[in-house]
Amino acid sequence: MENQEQHIPESFESRIDLSGLKIAVDKIKKQLEKVIVGQEEFIELLLVSLLSRGHVLIEGVPGVAKTVTAKLLSKTIDTEFNRIQFTPDLMPSDVLGTSVLNIKSSEFEFKPGPIFSNLVLIDEINRSPAKTQAALFEVMEERQVTIDGNKYKMKPPFMVLATQNPIEQEGTYALPEAQLDRFLFKIHVGYPNLEEEVKIIQSFNERKGKQPETLIESVISEKELLEYESKVYDVLVEEKVVKYIAEIVTSTRNHPHLYLGASPRASLAVYMASKAFAAISGRDFVTPDDVKKSIYPVLRHRIILTPEREMEGITPDKVIEMIIQSIEVPR
Repeated sequence: MENQEQHIPESFESRIDLSGLKIAVDKIKKQLEKVIVGQEEFIELLLVSLLSRGHVLIEGVPGVAKTVTAKLLSKTIDTEFNRIQFTPDLMPSDVLGTSVLNIKSSEFEFKPGPIFSNLVLIDEINRSPAKTQAALFEVMEERQVTIDGNKYKMKPPFMVLATQNPIEQEGTYALPEAQLDRFLFKIHVGYPNLEEEVKIIQSFNERKGKQPETLIESVISEKELLEYESKVYDVLVEEKVVKYIAEIVTSTRNHPHLYLGASPRASLAVYMASKAFAAISGRDFVTPDDVKKSIYPVLRHRIILTPEREMEGITPDKVIEMIIQSIEVPR
């Protein structure tokens, strides 16, 4: 079926002022370009997730700048950042925190763990066993931690960026579907091409041993980020576009190539991500193109192929492409 793209007028009067948001996004991209070569889609997806109040799972082989990009993104925002290295012996209390006895007062006091930050980078999330992974369920979904019956709220903004290596299986623990569903996006980070590889080497040489973080400046404040997040909610999504999102997601539930389809949480994720894609483009309304950009990273970790299709080498992205092509694009 031939796709009919929605016509966007060259000039339109925006209901909400998105100029500041667009400028901020461009400033962040410019900072990251000082160090990161290529990876434009990766960076854009990180920014969309940040503005959508979502979390991201970053998958790629070692050495493709997954961790560095996440760290540098946090440096462009004047906010708190913590990094947690997941290991097989890491306990839930090492992540969330624990109650300790204060000898002076003879009372237990809560000592927050490293998850209590604004941007939290979890390196190799699949290195820790299920009980440590499960410690993230509540904090990622409800933005709070419950310890000894007491609830401790996370201070906004709050975003988890988790990395994993898709190749190495020894000593790893695959994330369960319920955990994967907590992530707004799953981002694949691939190898650079030849031209980008040359630029990476040249950039490394020009830094003359300086750490990448020293070249990055904070360009937006925590307050500005929260203001931009709230503006994303005001972006308009027409009823026909909402129906388009719902049709794509519900189609995953009865597709012959899929053993498991996506839940309504996926529809909400596409809805919010589409708004953020529109906002960073300076538009206060969502187009079908915004939806298409969101669909792949939102769905690829939420659907499970049938064993037969998996053995044939079909990928989740290929099935998503089939579904998108089978549904009429709203005009």
